[in-house]
Amino acid sequence: MSSIVDSSGWLEYFAGTPNASFFAGAIEDVDRLIVPSITILEVFKRVMLSRGQTDALIAAAQMEQGKVIDLDKLLAVEAARLGIELKLPLADSVVLATARQHGATLWTQDADFKNVAGVRFIAKK
Repeated sequence: MSSIVDSSGWLEYFAGTPNASFFAGAIEDVDRLIVPSITILEVFKRVMLSRGQTDALIAAAQMEQGKVIDLDKLLAVEAARLGIELKLPLADSVVLATARQHGATLWTQDADFKNVAGVRFIAKK
């Protein structure tokens, strides 16, 4: 089965925090890794703010080892529907819609997903 790691998981992985190992298997299995383009935006922005553009480019390059999925019209409509139904922020709804469109498990520590089907959740430490 394919996996998607949300932005919080990528940031934990890159920072080597206590939750990094929870996300490592999904991130390192690049043949099954799906990367919503919005997660690249979020991670690049956060890494650039904290560590600079060079590290942000390195992070983005690692993320691109998976299959990057761009936001298209059908995915956007489904994300909007899920956002309303589950009361999710915009980026979260895009990530979940991408996971569902590709039959992927979503790995996260974002509490918005705590009780959502198809999600592997770990509380932030």
